[in-house]
Amino acid sequence: MSKKSPKPFDLSRIRPTSLSNRKSKVDMSKTAKTHQKGASFKDFLSSLPDALAARDFWSIVDAVVRARRNGKHFIWAMGAHSVKCGLSPIICDLIRKDVITAVMLNGAGMIHDFEMAFMGKTSEDVGEQLDTGEFGMAGETADFLNDAAKIASERNEGLGLAAGRKMLAEELPNRELSILATCAAMSVPATVHVAIGTDIIHMHPSADGGAIGRASHNDFRLHAALVSELSGGVFFHIGSAVLLPEVFLKAFAIAQNTGACLRDFATVNLDFIQHYRPTQNVVMRPTASGRGKGYAITGHFELLIPMFAAAIIERLE
Repeated sequence: MSKKSPKPFDLSRIRPTSLSNRKSKVDMSKTAKTHQKGASFKDFLSSLPDALAARDFWSIVDAVVRARRNGKHFIWAMGAHSVKCGLSPIICDLIRKDVITAVMLNGAGMIHDFEMAFMGKTSEDVGEQLDTGEFGMAGETADFLNDAAKIASERNEGLGLAAGRKMLAEELPNRELSILATCAAMSVPATVHVAIGTDIIHMHPSADGGAIGRASHNDFRLHAALVSELSGGVFFHIGSAVLLPEVFLKAFAIAQNTGACLRDFATVNLDFIQHYRPTQNVVMRPTASGRGKGYAITGHFELLIPMFAAAIIERLE
């Protein structure tokens, strides 16, 4: 075949359209408002543009407000980093204000929650402590929480409730900063989901794998009961890349298998990076087929969680 050199396209063939008739996704009514000195935080929130993540932000806030006004669940699931970012006072305040109706933690979340309540500080330098052989060897943390697991197992209760009650009973000096203690004081369900070997307290002789497993399994069953009531509610997940999204998905499967027919709910994943399992198991799979609406918000907890909390309180109160 002979090769022909292509000629430049003749742009005179183009048929222009009118900008006035074109559909546009952004208009001046959706732009941000400038900040005025002395304006309130409520004014700042209302100045956000009606676009992308800011639009999702308000959709999530509205979903939480609607859920609580209708007496539906706002389940708060989180890894340990929210505690390490200093956000416990904000989360405890939402529990006390009857905004958060249930809490879901992993084992690390329970550990950092206890250490803040007990000592007012947490989060060791892993690299440095590993070199000296001292990483994870805090005896007080292991003894307290492993004893809580044994108490929970003996009473056939969950680990979250047992740890929270123990913090209250022993009057830990900073218990007002504890999410689990606050839940216990307010009779708000709190579940702790543990993978054996992932937490520092499992390295200690006080650890009883059977007790930890039974207490955490009791919490799994409690979480499944809460998820079965998620219709009309919100599941808010923060910073657990694997464990909590997997637990939530299994609880959701139990709810559907036993006839819950969940609908009209919202799921949210807030994290620095959108990982595979939270994206699939929290945002996408449960909300498929129009059962609910999933949101993914990317950013720093220490900035976004105070904004969410303030916006929800402003709208509710």
